Formats: sequence, C-alpha cells, structure tokens
Amino acid sequence: MRAVFFLFLLSFTLVPEKKSADKLVQAYPFSIHHISENYVYFHDGTKLIYDDKMAKGTTELLEKPDIQDQFYYTYTKGTITENQLSDAGRIRNEAFFKKMYGATREAVVKNLVNVVWCPKLVNQTLQFSKVNNAHLELKAISEELDKHPEWKKYLTNIGGTFNWRYINGTKRLSNHSFGITIDLNTSYSNYWQWACGCTDEKAKPKYQNKIPQGIVDIFEKHGFIWGGKWSHFDTMHFEYRPELL
Repeated sequence: MRAVFFLFLLSFTLVPEKKSADKLVQAYPFSIHHISENYVYFHDGTKLIYDDKMAKGTTELLEKPDIQDQFYYTYTKGTITENQLSDAGRIRNEAFFKKMYGATREAVVKNLVNVVWCPKLVNQTLQFSKVNNAHLELKAISEELDKHPEWKKYLTNIGGTFNWRYINGTKRLSNHSFGITIDLNTSYSNYWQWACGCTDEKAKPKYQNKIPQGIVDIFEKHGFIWGGKWSHFDTMHFEYRPELL
C-alpha cells in the first residue's frame, strides 16, 4: 500500500515537469526532436541540459536559468488584473535560444526574412526570423491587425524587431537579438525602466499601459507573449514564445 502511495506521489510531482517538456516539443517541432533523461535533443543530434537541479532565487532565475526555469512563472492568456502580473517570459536560457535561432549576430542574420507589416495601414518592412516559422506567425498577425484602422497609431513607427544587443543594465542578451520580438510604437508604450528612471530589477514602479487588449489578443493567438503582463512591464514588447501559450 505504501509503495502504491509513493508511486502516486512521485507521478504527481513529475507531471508539471513532463507537461513543460511536452510544451517545448509541441511549440518547436522544427528545432526540437525530443526531451528525455534530462536533456533537450535537437534535430541535428546536439543536446542541452533541461534541468540543472539548482535551487534559485529571483536574481538567479534571471541570471542563470536552465531551460526548465523558463516555465517558473505561468503566462496567463487573455485579460488579467494587476495582481496577476508576473515575469513569465523574462526568464530565458540563452543557450536554448542561441541553439535555435543563431549563436552569433551573423548566424541570426542568415535566418532573417522580410515581412511587410500591415500593408494597408502602415506598409513598413520588418526583419524577422524564419526559424520555427516565426515570420509566418508575424505575417498572420499583421494581416489581422491591418483590418483595424482604429489601432493604427499603435502600429505605425514600429520600435524595432531584430537588434543584437544586451538588455539595458544587464549582460543578458535581449530576445531582439534572435529576431523573434517586435516593439510597437514607443510613443504609446510604457516601460518599467522609464517609469523608475533606473535599471534596478528590484524596483517596483507603478504599472502603466496604453496598449489595447484587442492587439494583445491577436498576438497571443499566434504564439506571442506580451511584455505588458510582466511585473517589469514592457508594453511595447511582443515575443514569439509559443511554449508559454
């Protein structure tokens, strides 16, 4: 009886890990072959450790995350309240993204393609990664948003897509470096560093946002998370992270 109970508890504790691993395989079938024995195996036969088994605080999660740590916070789709803000998506294992999208600026550039952003409303050409068909999802978003002239002011003067750089105040690469993010018009955006006038990630500036929920819904429908749902809010920022959705 005790053995049965122990197996039940063991299976219960392993389910979240398995679900997270399954989400990665389902989200990135063109990159990831399978996950087993604590390794993520890619189609070229290379592998990365999934869980480093290290206990981490908030700082360590940002600075030294493993791949599993990317699921530490739950990203909630749809409308949320301020009390539901978390940093789901800000925890990024750099080696994981370098493996999929390119380990250097030059390698990433080879995978970039042009996407015409909102041809009717804006007609701006953007560069975006073709890896994992991310560019196709951005194109689909563009087509949907192009039907909403009421949101034109947010969609013009795009703040940027590909830009190989560090996150301000850190030595962590921004996911703009991999060509899988897009910033909307900065004139209608709010960013935690602007709000506090600092780069201290322990700061807790008051939440601000001007981006309509309808725009967020369309991005989320196509596998993009929104920085406006972060405790360290970045409301212009949308990032292709289908595993979190």
